[in-house]
Amino acid sequence: MKFAAAFVGSFIGMTVFFPILFGIARMLGLYAIVEEGSVHVYVLFGKVRAILKEPGLYFLWQKLGLAGPIINIFGSRYILDTRLDQNYLRSQPVNSEEGAPMGIGVWYEMRLSDPVSYLFKNTDPRGSLAANVSSATVRCLSNMKLGDMLEDRHPMSLSVRTEVSPKSHDWGYELGSVYIRKVHFRDEAMIRQIEEKVVNRLRQITSTIKQDGINQVNIITSTAEREAAIEFAKASAMRPQIVGEALEKIAADPEVLRAMFDVLETEGVLAGEARITIVPPKSELLAQWIAARPETSTSSGEVTKATVA
Repeated sequence: MKFAAAFVGSFIGMTVFFPILFGIARMLGLYAIVEEGSVHVYVLFGKVRAILKEPGLYFLWQKLGLAGPIINIFGSRYILDTRLDQNYLRSQPVNSEEGAPMGIGVWYEMRLSDPVSYLFKNTDPRGSLAANVSSATVRCLSNMKLGDMLEDRHPMSLSVRTEVSPKSHDWGYELGSVYIRKVHFRDEAMIRQIEEKVVNRLRQITSTIKQDGINQVNIITSTAEREAAIEFAKASAMRPQIVGEALEKIAADPEVLRAMFDVLETEGVLAGEARITIVPPKSELLAQWIAARPETSTSSGEVTKATVA
């Protein structure tokens, strides 16, 4: 039971009593906690009494003296964010030197540098900075050549940043990096015309490449055909010489020559379409009768001839 009572009492004290006690202490100005990336500005009776920039725990009576306990009651406390912030302005209207309506997207970084100037010199420093960047973009980048506007992003960014920086310090802002992220055409009709020109140019280049490839293929084909015709002509011219030399060597031996002609005659007969009738030997009468028989046409239109075996 003692453990349970101690646990319940500690739980209630940690979750209810101590937060209320610390809240009353902060309200009475006994201490303040400055978090990382923030700054506290204390104003009493129209005057800035203290600016706490470094993160940590502060006892206000050490910083403000007798005004510490009453500053949260009769004065004001401003908590400002000093972390790096970013903004992007889309399609700022700019005209090129050639008169083309262009749109430029500007991305820039900013950081709170002077809390007092931020609070009291401008009612809307963030909006004023954006307007200043927009006007500097139009003022610095107008009447540039279209080619430079589409290619040279770094000099454009430097010129805008140089133009904006002095004004930003007056409003308590420290301008960081400025970068031209996008340059585009704003006129839809011009965009359509450029697209048509690009498409036509691509088609022209494609057709040129295709025709050049066809011409190269034709050149290669014609060259190959010409070389092949030359080689075939050389072979045709050399064939009679080769055949003549072979026949000359064969004619040197009569037996080989006679056998060759017999073979050629046999191949000619076999390759032909004539029918061959084989007659037994010593059948002169049968051979005479077959020879005397008139030639007749077969069903296939072939002529029958008699040959004595």
